[in-house]
Amino acid sequence: MKSKTSITLSEDILVRVKRVARKGESRSETIERLLRERLNDEAARRAREREVAQINRHADALNAEAADVLAYQGEP
Repeated sequence: MKSKTSITLSEDILVRVKRVARKGESRSETIERLLRERLNDEAARRAREREVAQINRHADALNAEAADVLAYQGEP
């Protein structure tokens, strides 16, 4: 479902929107696509941040476990 809204954009932004519009794409479609892409990028960035934070929380334990395994291997 779509909702109609009104926004005011700077002229330079409108020029850039027109420049990145795909053939046959209306201004509204272009703006919606760009917003959707940006919002998806932001969601992916936040997910990566959560993953890195989780890895970092467990890094000391994982590194200690890896060192322990390497110690059992001995010298070649």
